[in-house]
Amino acid sequence: MDIAGALSVDHLKFLADGFKVTLFIAFISIILSFIIGILLGTLRFAKIPFLSKVVAVIVETIRNMPLLLIIFFTFFALPEIGVKLSPTAAAISALTLFESAMLAEIVRSGLNSIDKGQIEAARSSGLTYIQTLRIVVMPQALRRMVPPIVSQFISLLKDTSLCVVIALPEFMHNAQIVYAQNVNYVIPIFVVVALMYFIVNYCLSLIARRLESKQA
Repeated sequence: MDIAGALSVDHLKFLADGFKVTLFIAFISIILSFIIGILLGTLRFAKIPFLSKVVAVIVETIRNMPLLLIIFFTFFALPEIGVKLSPTAAAISALTLFESAMLAEIVRSGLNSIDKGQIEAARSSGLTYIQTLRIVVMPQALRRMVPPIVSQFISLLKDTSLCVVIALPEFMHNAQIVYAQNVNYVIPIFVVVALMYFIVNYCLSLIARRLESKQA
């Protein structure tokens, strides 16, 4: 085991560059999936004829697919129909698609947790259905949804490592390049990778726990 060689300045900088890509991919995917997930979850909750059922089929189909398959599809299959994406765009598209479906179910469950009596009271007071969702239901539901949403974002950050299969220069990809140089680098590099993922995800876990305790 060569700790000094594995953790040289050049190697650490290379790993840091990969980690920046990981955080960038995760950040963009989180923002996009949050917006799309709220929209899809709200459409499912609203039970709009035909549309809600179509959304439900799409969401359930994506939720029950392996993320790795979706990554392969966006990078290798889409070019066959004329849509060619860079590794970064393919990774963001796949993660956003998968996480949007997961968040849609969280949003739908959160909206369903609100007492129906509040909806009826809001409607009887003259509010439209959209106003009721926006003013009465959604603010309460979002507070209840924060912990599971943060937990889902933690999963998303870890899932970025799957993008190594499309040669995205993220954290795991760069780590593989480093330890491939010397078998004695494997353990030190794995320790660094595990530590970095742990630090970021543990901080997010603390946020989720604090938010959950506030809801209690």
